[in-house]
Formats: sequence, structure tokens, C-alpha cells
Amino acid sequence: MARILVVDDEEGIRSFLAETLELAGHVVMQAGDGEQALRSFAQHGFDLLLTDLNMPRMDGIELLRRVREQQPSTEIIVLTAYGSVGTAVQAMRLGAFDYLQKPLESPDQITLLVARALERRQLLNLKEQASRDSGGGAPISLSYGDAAMTPVVDALRKVAVTDATVLLLGESGTGKEVAARAVHEWSRRAAGPFVVVNCAALPEHLVESELFGHEKGAFTGATERRRGRIELADGGTFFLDEIAELRPDLQAKLLRVLQECRFERVGGTQTIEANVRWIAATNRELTRLIDEGRFREDLYHRLAVFPVHLPPLRQRRADLLPLARTLIEQIGRRLGRGPVVLDDEAGALLLRQEWRGNVRELNNVLERAAILADNNTIRARDLSIGEPRPAVAPRLRNLEDAERQAIEEALSAADGNRKRAAELLGIGLRTLYDKLKRHGIE
Repeated sequence: MARILVVDDEEGIRSFLAETLELAGHVVMQAGDGEQALRSFAQHGFDLLLTDLNMPRMDGIELLRRVREQQPSTEIIVLTAYGSVGTAVQAMRLGAFDYLQKPLESPDQITLLVARALERRQLLNLKEQASRDSGGGAPISLSYGDAAMTPVVDALRKVAVTDATVLLLGESGTGKEVAARAVHEWSRRAAGPFVVVNCAALPEHLVESELFGHEKGAFTGATERRRGRIELADGGTFFLDEIAELRPDLQAKLLRVLQECRFERVGGTQTIEANVRWIAATNRELTRLIDEGRFREDLYHRLAVFPVHLPPLRQRRADLLPLARTLIEQIGRRLGRGPVVLDDEAGALLLRQEWRGNVRELNNVLERAAILADNNTIRARDLSIGEPRPAVAPRLRNLEDAERQAIEEALSAADGNRKRAAELLGIGLRTLYDKLKRHGIE
């Protein structure tokens, strides 16, 4: 999930882009011109800016320059009309990630380009963090000393120096990607790429092409050869997040890559070597999915060479306040707010919560609090943490009723954001969409 600002003076295009990105799980705000966009940046800060180039009052080029000065870590994608590609190229020289040409082809085109831009932002942030680290530790802290994390960190350090496949298990938001990055940074492949594919976030019909690449003419729209993510991870680490959401035919194809260390692009015949270190992660119980016929047992055994379970935040209380302070420091930099601090009363309130959404939930609460805080001090009133809702006691007719109720409550708790609702439920986004359709929930 990322914070994205969409800027376009045409309301229809703006709304289309916003809806597309919200369905992909992002938090999206809109602005009708460059001046309004700058005011939004001053108040909120964003991970990515998606802006039209031709706008009244302040064009996209000037907006790009101003954002680059104020928040250089923000990724920028520009929109350009046919015949104005030269201006888009100018924008890329000034630091834009890429451009989209109107009329836009499809929602998938937008979400895929945004995903790539955000991936680059993560890699740049990781390198920046690593340069500030000392003593060769992992670039992002896995633990702040809680005893529950000691055996986890020890296990990850030991397996990192090998090329063994690692399977990370744990609830959503427990830091599985952080753990995967730590294994990569501690390994002899640290100088190579760290490539992430979230199996639930990519559109289903694009997953195969994203993983394996494709040849020109392999399918409609394949106008040129494209290398897949596995190929791009050559010499480094390939992290498959939410592996349980991979559809069965691709599970079989992935199994072959794990067994033989080779594959072909979609529509191709040339065999390509896969020199990568594999890490997979899931918040699902894979053995139950195997019993249900939804996950291949042979693939499970290939992935679970070295399983590691990450405990939830509620079981590592000693980590909570140090982690909160680290997150607040990062949030303050991202928002351009300077040092933000947490007062004692607010810290005590954080310790009383269950944090079912783990680190991701904690980060969201703190980011909202940092925006509301006066004098850059987060107080208890800024945290917007209410008392736990009383248990609902109506009689449920059957399991279908219980499932529908759980989905509706998760959507309510996530303010309608389906990606966050899926995380609260501990299921993949695609699974949630299937259940929404089955229950007739809009």
C-alpha cells in the first residue's frame, strides 16, 4: 500500500486513475492543478505522484521540479497526450520514473507501472538506509531486543550464508518482507538484485509474463520481448510474497524452476538459467491448502527447506515502543515534518493494544497521528485508538453468515479499503474479491 497523489484538470481521468489505484490497495488523493497538488504535498506527503503535463496555472513540468526540491524520494509518473511525448521525455530527464500516454489503455497498464515505480522507490530507500547502517547489520531492524525474536534472528543469520530456500510464515504485517531483505543483505548475494513479486497484487492474467517474461508476439499486446522478474533477479534474491495466491498452473511451472533452475519465457523456446536465491512468504496455512487441493504438496516441500515463523507484534511487547519510535522517525522525514516524538501517555496507550494488523496497523495509526500532532508531539488523543468493539452476539445461521459478517466487519475496520481488509482477514486480495462476489457485497 502506498500514498499516491493524482493530479489532472480533467475530472473524469482523475477519477478513473484514483479508482484504479484504490482497487489495487493504495491510498489515493486527488488535485485539479499543480498549485493544489503542492498544498497537498505540504500537508500529507506522498510516495508517488501521478500528474498530467498540460494543466492551467502550473504545468506538470513545474510541479515535477517543485516536488523534486521538496520531497526528492517521491516517485513521479507523468501523463501526456499523443504528440507531446517530447515533453514527457523532458520530464524523465528531470527525474520522472516513466510516462503514460493518453488515451490510457487499461487499468492493468496503470497498476503495473505504478508497482514498478514503487519497487524502485523501495530499493533506493533500502540503499540509503544501508549506507547509514554500521557493523554490517540488516538495513532494517528485525528486532529491538524482544526475547521472542532472538531465535528468529539467529535462524535467519545462519541460513543467510547458505543458498537454501527460505519459507517465511506469519500473520500479515509481521515483517516478512523485512526478514527477506535481511537474509539478502546478510548473504553473499547482497551485491546482487533483490526482486519482489507479490502473487496477490498482480492481475491474474499478467502473473506468468511478470515472472517468466515473454517473447514478441506471444500474446495480444506483446509488442516486444520482455525479461521477467526471475531473469532480472539473476545473481541475487527472488522473493515471492503471498505464495499461496499463485494459481495452480503457475505452481507447476514454478516447481520446475525450483527443481531444474531453468525456464523459458512465455512464447519462447530458449532455455534460461535461473541463478537466484529463493525466499517465499505466506500468511496462510499451506498444509491446510494442500489438503483442500489448492496448493501443490511437491511445491510446498521445495519451498519449506528452511521454514521460519515470525511472531505477531502482540507476542513481542518489548519491541513495540522502540519500533514505534523508528517508524515515527521515518514518517516525520517522509512528511517533511522534522523530528516527531511520542509522549509517555501515548506510548502507554500503544502498549495496551492488541495490534491484530501487526506492524502495518501500527504504522498506519502512527502516520495519521503524526499528521494530527501539534508541535510534532504525538499525544494519546492523536492516536485515534478507540476501545475494542463489543463482541457481536446474534445467532449466525451457518458458516456462510459468519464469513459474510467477518468480511463486512473487516471492510468497516479498513474504511472500505479492500487490500487492508484482506490483510485483516489473513487472506489474499484475489480471495477476498471471490468472496465479495459470492456474498454479493459491493
